[in-house]
Amino acid sequence: PGDQEAGELGLAAVPGRQAAFRQGLEAAVRYARAVGCPRIHVMAGRVPVGTEQAAVAGEMETTFIENLRYTADLLAQENMIGLLEPINNRITDPRYYLNTPHQAAAILEKVGRPNLKLQLDLFHCQIMDGNLSRNLEMYFPLIGHIQIAQVPGRHEPDSPGELNFPYLFELLESLGYSGYVGCEYAPKGDTLEGLGWLRSYWESRGLQHGGTSK
Repeated sequence: PGDQEAGELGLAAVPGRQAAFRQGLEAAVRYARAVGCPRIHVMAGRVPVGTEQAAVAGEMETTFIENLRYTADLLAQENMIGLLEPINNRITDPRYYLNTPHQAAAILEKVGRPNLKLQLDLFHCQIMDGNLSRNLEMYFPLIGHIQIAQVPGRHEPDSPGELNFPYLFELLESLGYSGYVGCEYAPKGDTLEGLGWLRSYWESRGLQHGGTSK
């Protein structure tokens, strides 16, 4: 993430911070190796304060592509995957550089490395673009990880909001998704109580509470 006290949120696309990015990446690889985690979120970073994204977009994209190629080479040695997550700039972070799956897909195409994938958080995707069914189908070959939270409150999937998660989970199953779904939401209360949505979903699918009967 870079120097968060200085307002950084990732370094991969930030011009002039390449050396710090590489140091951070190497540290992340050491941690990932130690805990057996095969995927690392490579955070793009924020547009520098006092500049407009349009004015620095070209330079930031060039920096991002160079850093991602370096990342892919390093992660290939570890049999790991790098993930790019678009973060919405309408609510969550107005200055974050990577905002939509379309932008991420274009970057991934330019980088052209098979061990770099899309980390698709449906919360951010809904806020920026909606059209989730089509986007999941379109970008499915690029997806390396899925994250969820209800919109707009960013709480549990069964909290009031815009997204129909049972439908989205079944769509992911029908597409053949076999990875994890990260629950990146803020519980409205107690964490365990908030997992009632998961127990209900298991029951609706004929599973035991541990999800082990299937």
